[in-house]
Amino acid sequence: MRAEELKGNLDGMLLAVLSSGPRHGYSVIEALRERSGGKVNLPSGTIYPALHRLEAGGLVRSGWELVGGRRRRVYEITSAGEQALTATRANWRDIIATIRAVVLNEG
Repeated sequence: MRAEELKGNLDGMLLAVLSSGPRHGYSVIEALRERSGGKVNLPSGTIYPALHRLEAGGLVRSGWELVGGRRRRVYEITSAGEQALTATRANWRDIIATIRAVVLNEG
């Protein structure tokens, strides 16, 4: 999937990945790829600005860690981010139920 196709949903996806624990940027990219079965394969030029935007909004915080003599930035979800993720998940449940009822006639 291209970044344009995920517009409006990437933040929720990033929060969901970070809800399982702190990760460095490349690990976030890998988790998105793995969880989506390879369908979400976004470049760092898309992911890092989104992580920075989430951090500026108080939904994510970051810090530096030293691994093998190299520094890397690690991101983790905040309590405000957890609340936003809960709301995002509820919204998606409603969207899925509505589409299922209308398109699949399962209502």
